[in-house]
Amino acid sequence: MALPLIFSVYHGDDAFWGFTIASSITLFTGGLLKYVNRNSNDAEIKRRDGFLIVTLGWISMTLFGALPYVISQSIPSISDAFFETMSGFSTTGASILNNIEEMPESILFWRSMTQWIGGMGIIVLTIAVLPLLGIGGMELFVNEAPGPTKDKIHPRIKETAKRLWIIYLGLTIVEMIVLMCCGMSFFDAINHSLTTTSTGGFSTKQDSIAAFNSPVIEYVIVIFMFLAGTNFTLLYFGFKGKFKRIWKNDEFKYYLFAVLGLIIVLTPFVYYYSEDEFSTAVRGTVFQVVSVITTTGFASDIFTTWGTFVTFIFFLLLFSGASAGSTSGGIKIVRIVVLMKNSFMEFKRRLHPNAVVPVHLNGQVVHNKIIYNLLAFLFLYLFMFTLGSIIMTAMGLDLLTAISSVATSLGNVGPGINEVNPANSFSEIPDAGKWVLSFLMLFGRLELFTVALIFTPYFWRVN
Repeated sequence: MALPLIFSVYHGDDAFWGFTIASSITLFTGGLLKYVNRNSNDAEIKRRDGFLIVTLGWISMTLFGALPYVISQSIPSISDAFFETMSGFSTTGASILNNIEEMPESILFWRSMTQWIGGMGIIVLTIAVLPLLGIGGMELFVNEAPGPTKDKIHPRIKETAKRLWIIYLGLTIVEMIVLMCCGMSFFDAINHSLTTTSTGGFSTKQDSIAAFNSPVIEYVIVIFMFLAGTNFTLLYFGFKGKFKRIWKNDEFKYYLFAVLGLIIVLTPFVYYYSEDEFSTAVRGTVFQVVSVITTTGFASDIFTTWGTFVTFIFFLLLFSGASAGSTSGGIKIVRIVVLMKNSFMEFKRRLHPNAVVPVHLNGQVVHNKIIYNLLAFLFLYLFMFTLGSIIMTAMGLDLLTAISSVATSLGNVGPGINEVNPANSFSEIPDAGKWVLSFLMLFGRLELFTVALIFTPYFWRVN
């Protein structure tokens, strides 16, 4: 919180005391907790503790992260401030702001910082922590990831986090420099690089990336969104020159071909409905496909104006997400691929009931335990989507707004359709609805089971 003070002093905005007081409260609370627990034993953290620490840590981070908004009166409503902060840390990118350009520069930088912090947090969680808890798509990659093993948990987590930080920070700095070379100001470049690498989507402009009206800037951001949506383990191999390992990865190939296929299929429809030049239609399609599938949520155009078919495809993309082990949200392509392969294998099992017909991924057999985990994840995901939609419609929202707001929050995407399309904000959502959507963001960001488990009686049962 001290970093935005630099921008506050430089620009002379009104948020200086907001950040000063908020950071002091946060520091005092942390110091007090440390003092009170100074004599506690550093016992080994058990699996049950891990779930609770991750969930409560994320909620606490959001509560304290909302303080600068409330204290500075930039976002005086607690409901709005909590929503904006959760949207930031979960890298969702849904916003209640309708006057972004009028916000103090330090507040805009803090919004971007929350996404950058949240993006790195989820990378470390999905690659270094969640596999140890037995959840997350990274179970499929735990053998090849430079991550922890059960016999060397602490040193390997430290080494993994170090490597990931270097990659994450490096991508952010490189993008910032490139964007400045493309004509962005330093302030805009640093903010958009923070929110691109995290696949967050917060912008310093109300019209998002469309405000810059620059093909070069859009294509640069497309490249970095695609990289941020790639498994960071593969990026690590790529930086080490092991490109064969990238191409042998099934999820990456499906991710790449999905993006290319969607661009080819949707471009004619975009060209027809937008009535733009063909090159402009291609650019808009490329940008929005990559933005939505990576759950970044930047907008270069309003995709809901491109016809019903295109709108429906983008609605489906709110669920997919990009790669496991990336900063993107959603179900993740690796889960979809494994479940699709398992469904096709089921036909063979029906014809040959005594045959052993395993599912393969990256040349290795996917164990039934993981498939059962993925099936449970998919059921829980659809259950949360259905329950959330029921609650939002009960609050008086129209059907399209309700289901898309739930889908985009649970998938950590940002924009939806109808009243929450890329041209609008979430400001008209009732306060109760904002709290519901905020916790759906948390559920989606922490891979559902992490949060859902603490609501079960099994979790609290003493063994």
